[in-house]
Amino acid sequence: MEVEVFTHPLLRTAVLLTASNVFMTFAWYGHLKYLEGKTWWIAALASWGIALFEYLLQVPANRIGFTTLSLAQLKILQEVITLVVFAPFAVLFMGQALRMNFVYAGICLLGAVFFIFRG
Repeated sequence: MEVEVFTHPLLRTAVLLTASNVFMTFAWYGHLKYLEGKTWWIAALASWGIALFEYLLQVPANRIGFTTLSLAQLKILQEVITLVVFAPFAVLFMGQALRMNFVYAGICLLGAVFFIFRG
């Protein structure tokens, strides 16, 4: 039996964008860890290969999301998801220190969410 909440376009959009963002983050930054000694074009080819999977999720996510969200709401949702994915990636995968700047950026994004989603 399918639960109605899982068919809601906003939830499907958020799940697809989150998965897409994981691929995007690895495409953009993963080569800094794994391909450090390789030439830039090898890193670019590897990133393009990963980015294909990002687009296979991101394009349907945006199409689904645009049925119920404005373009601005869709963009802010993407930015929030980007920070939610990027912060753990930076800390856990890349070994970066968790800084208060992540918190401040999150607070700013919450303000953006408030203004873009309010009636």
